[in-house]
Amino acid sequence: MTFFLSELESPLGTMLLVSDGQQAVRALDFADHRAHLQRGLREHYGSVELTEIAAPNGIADALQRYFAGELNALDALRTETAGSELQRRVWAALRGIPAGTTTSYGKLAKALGFDDPRAAIDIGAANGANPIAIIVPCHRVIASNGDLKGYAWGLPRKRWLLEHEKALAPERPAAERAQTAALPGF
Repeated sequence: MTFFLSELESPLGTMLLVSDGQQAVRALDFADHRAHLQRGLREHYGSVELTEIAAPNGIADALQRYFAGELNALDALRTETAGSELQRRVWAALRGIPAGTTTSYGKLAKALGFDDPRAAIDIGAANGANPIAIIVPCHRVIASNGDLKGYAWGLPRKRWLLEHEKALAPERPAAERAQTAALPGF
């Protein structure tokens, strides 16, 4: 199987885009997680040949617009993923979470028709196996108490994405937090 590999620059670092001949996104990862990308491709597709090309204009343009603040720019991009039936259901549901919002693993499980509270664990595992960063917005799933939990590409990136989408208030610098905490009544 032959796919195409492209590098794209982003505010979060160099990204690696894997697309197919129909310009569907097969994977989107960060260059500092290249082993994660390669492992996922092997697991889902077996032997894959990657041919380096310039990023397809439509995909590159959509990502650039997203990072420039047009948060719905990624919605029209076509994705194609291999994976278990549950994984593909979860990844499809993730694309339905609007920019600027978050949901919990439990709420996502219920939305997919699972009543067992333990299903959130399976949903979390499928979420964590997502091969397409940002476009399949697994960063929008957080713990039910609001904590940021697990993100294959690191919690600082998850926080940045949620702040960029205005789904999370920007984190104040440590010195500012300490100053506020020292004030009476805080």
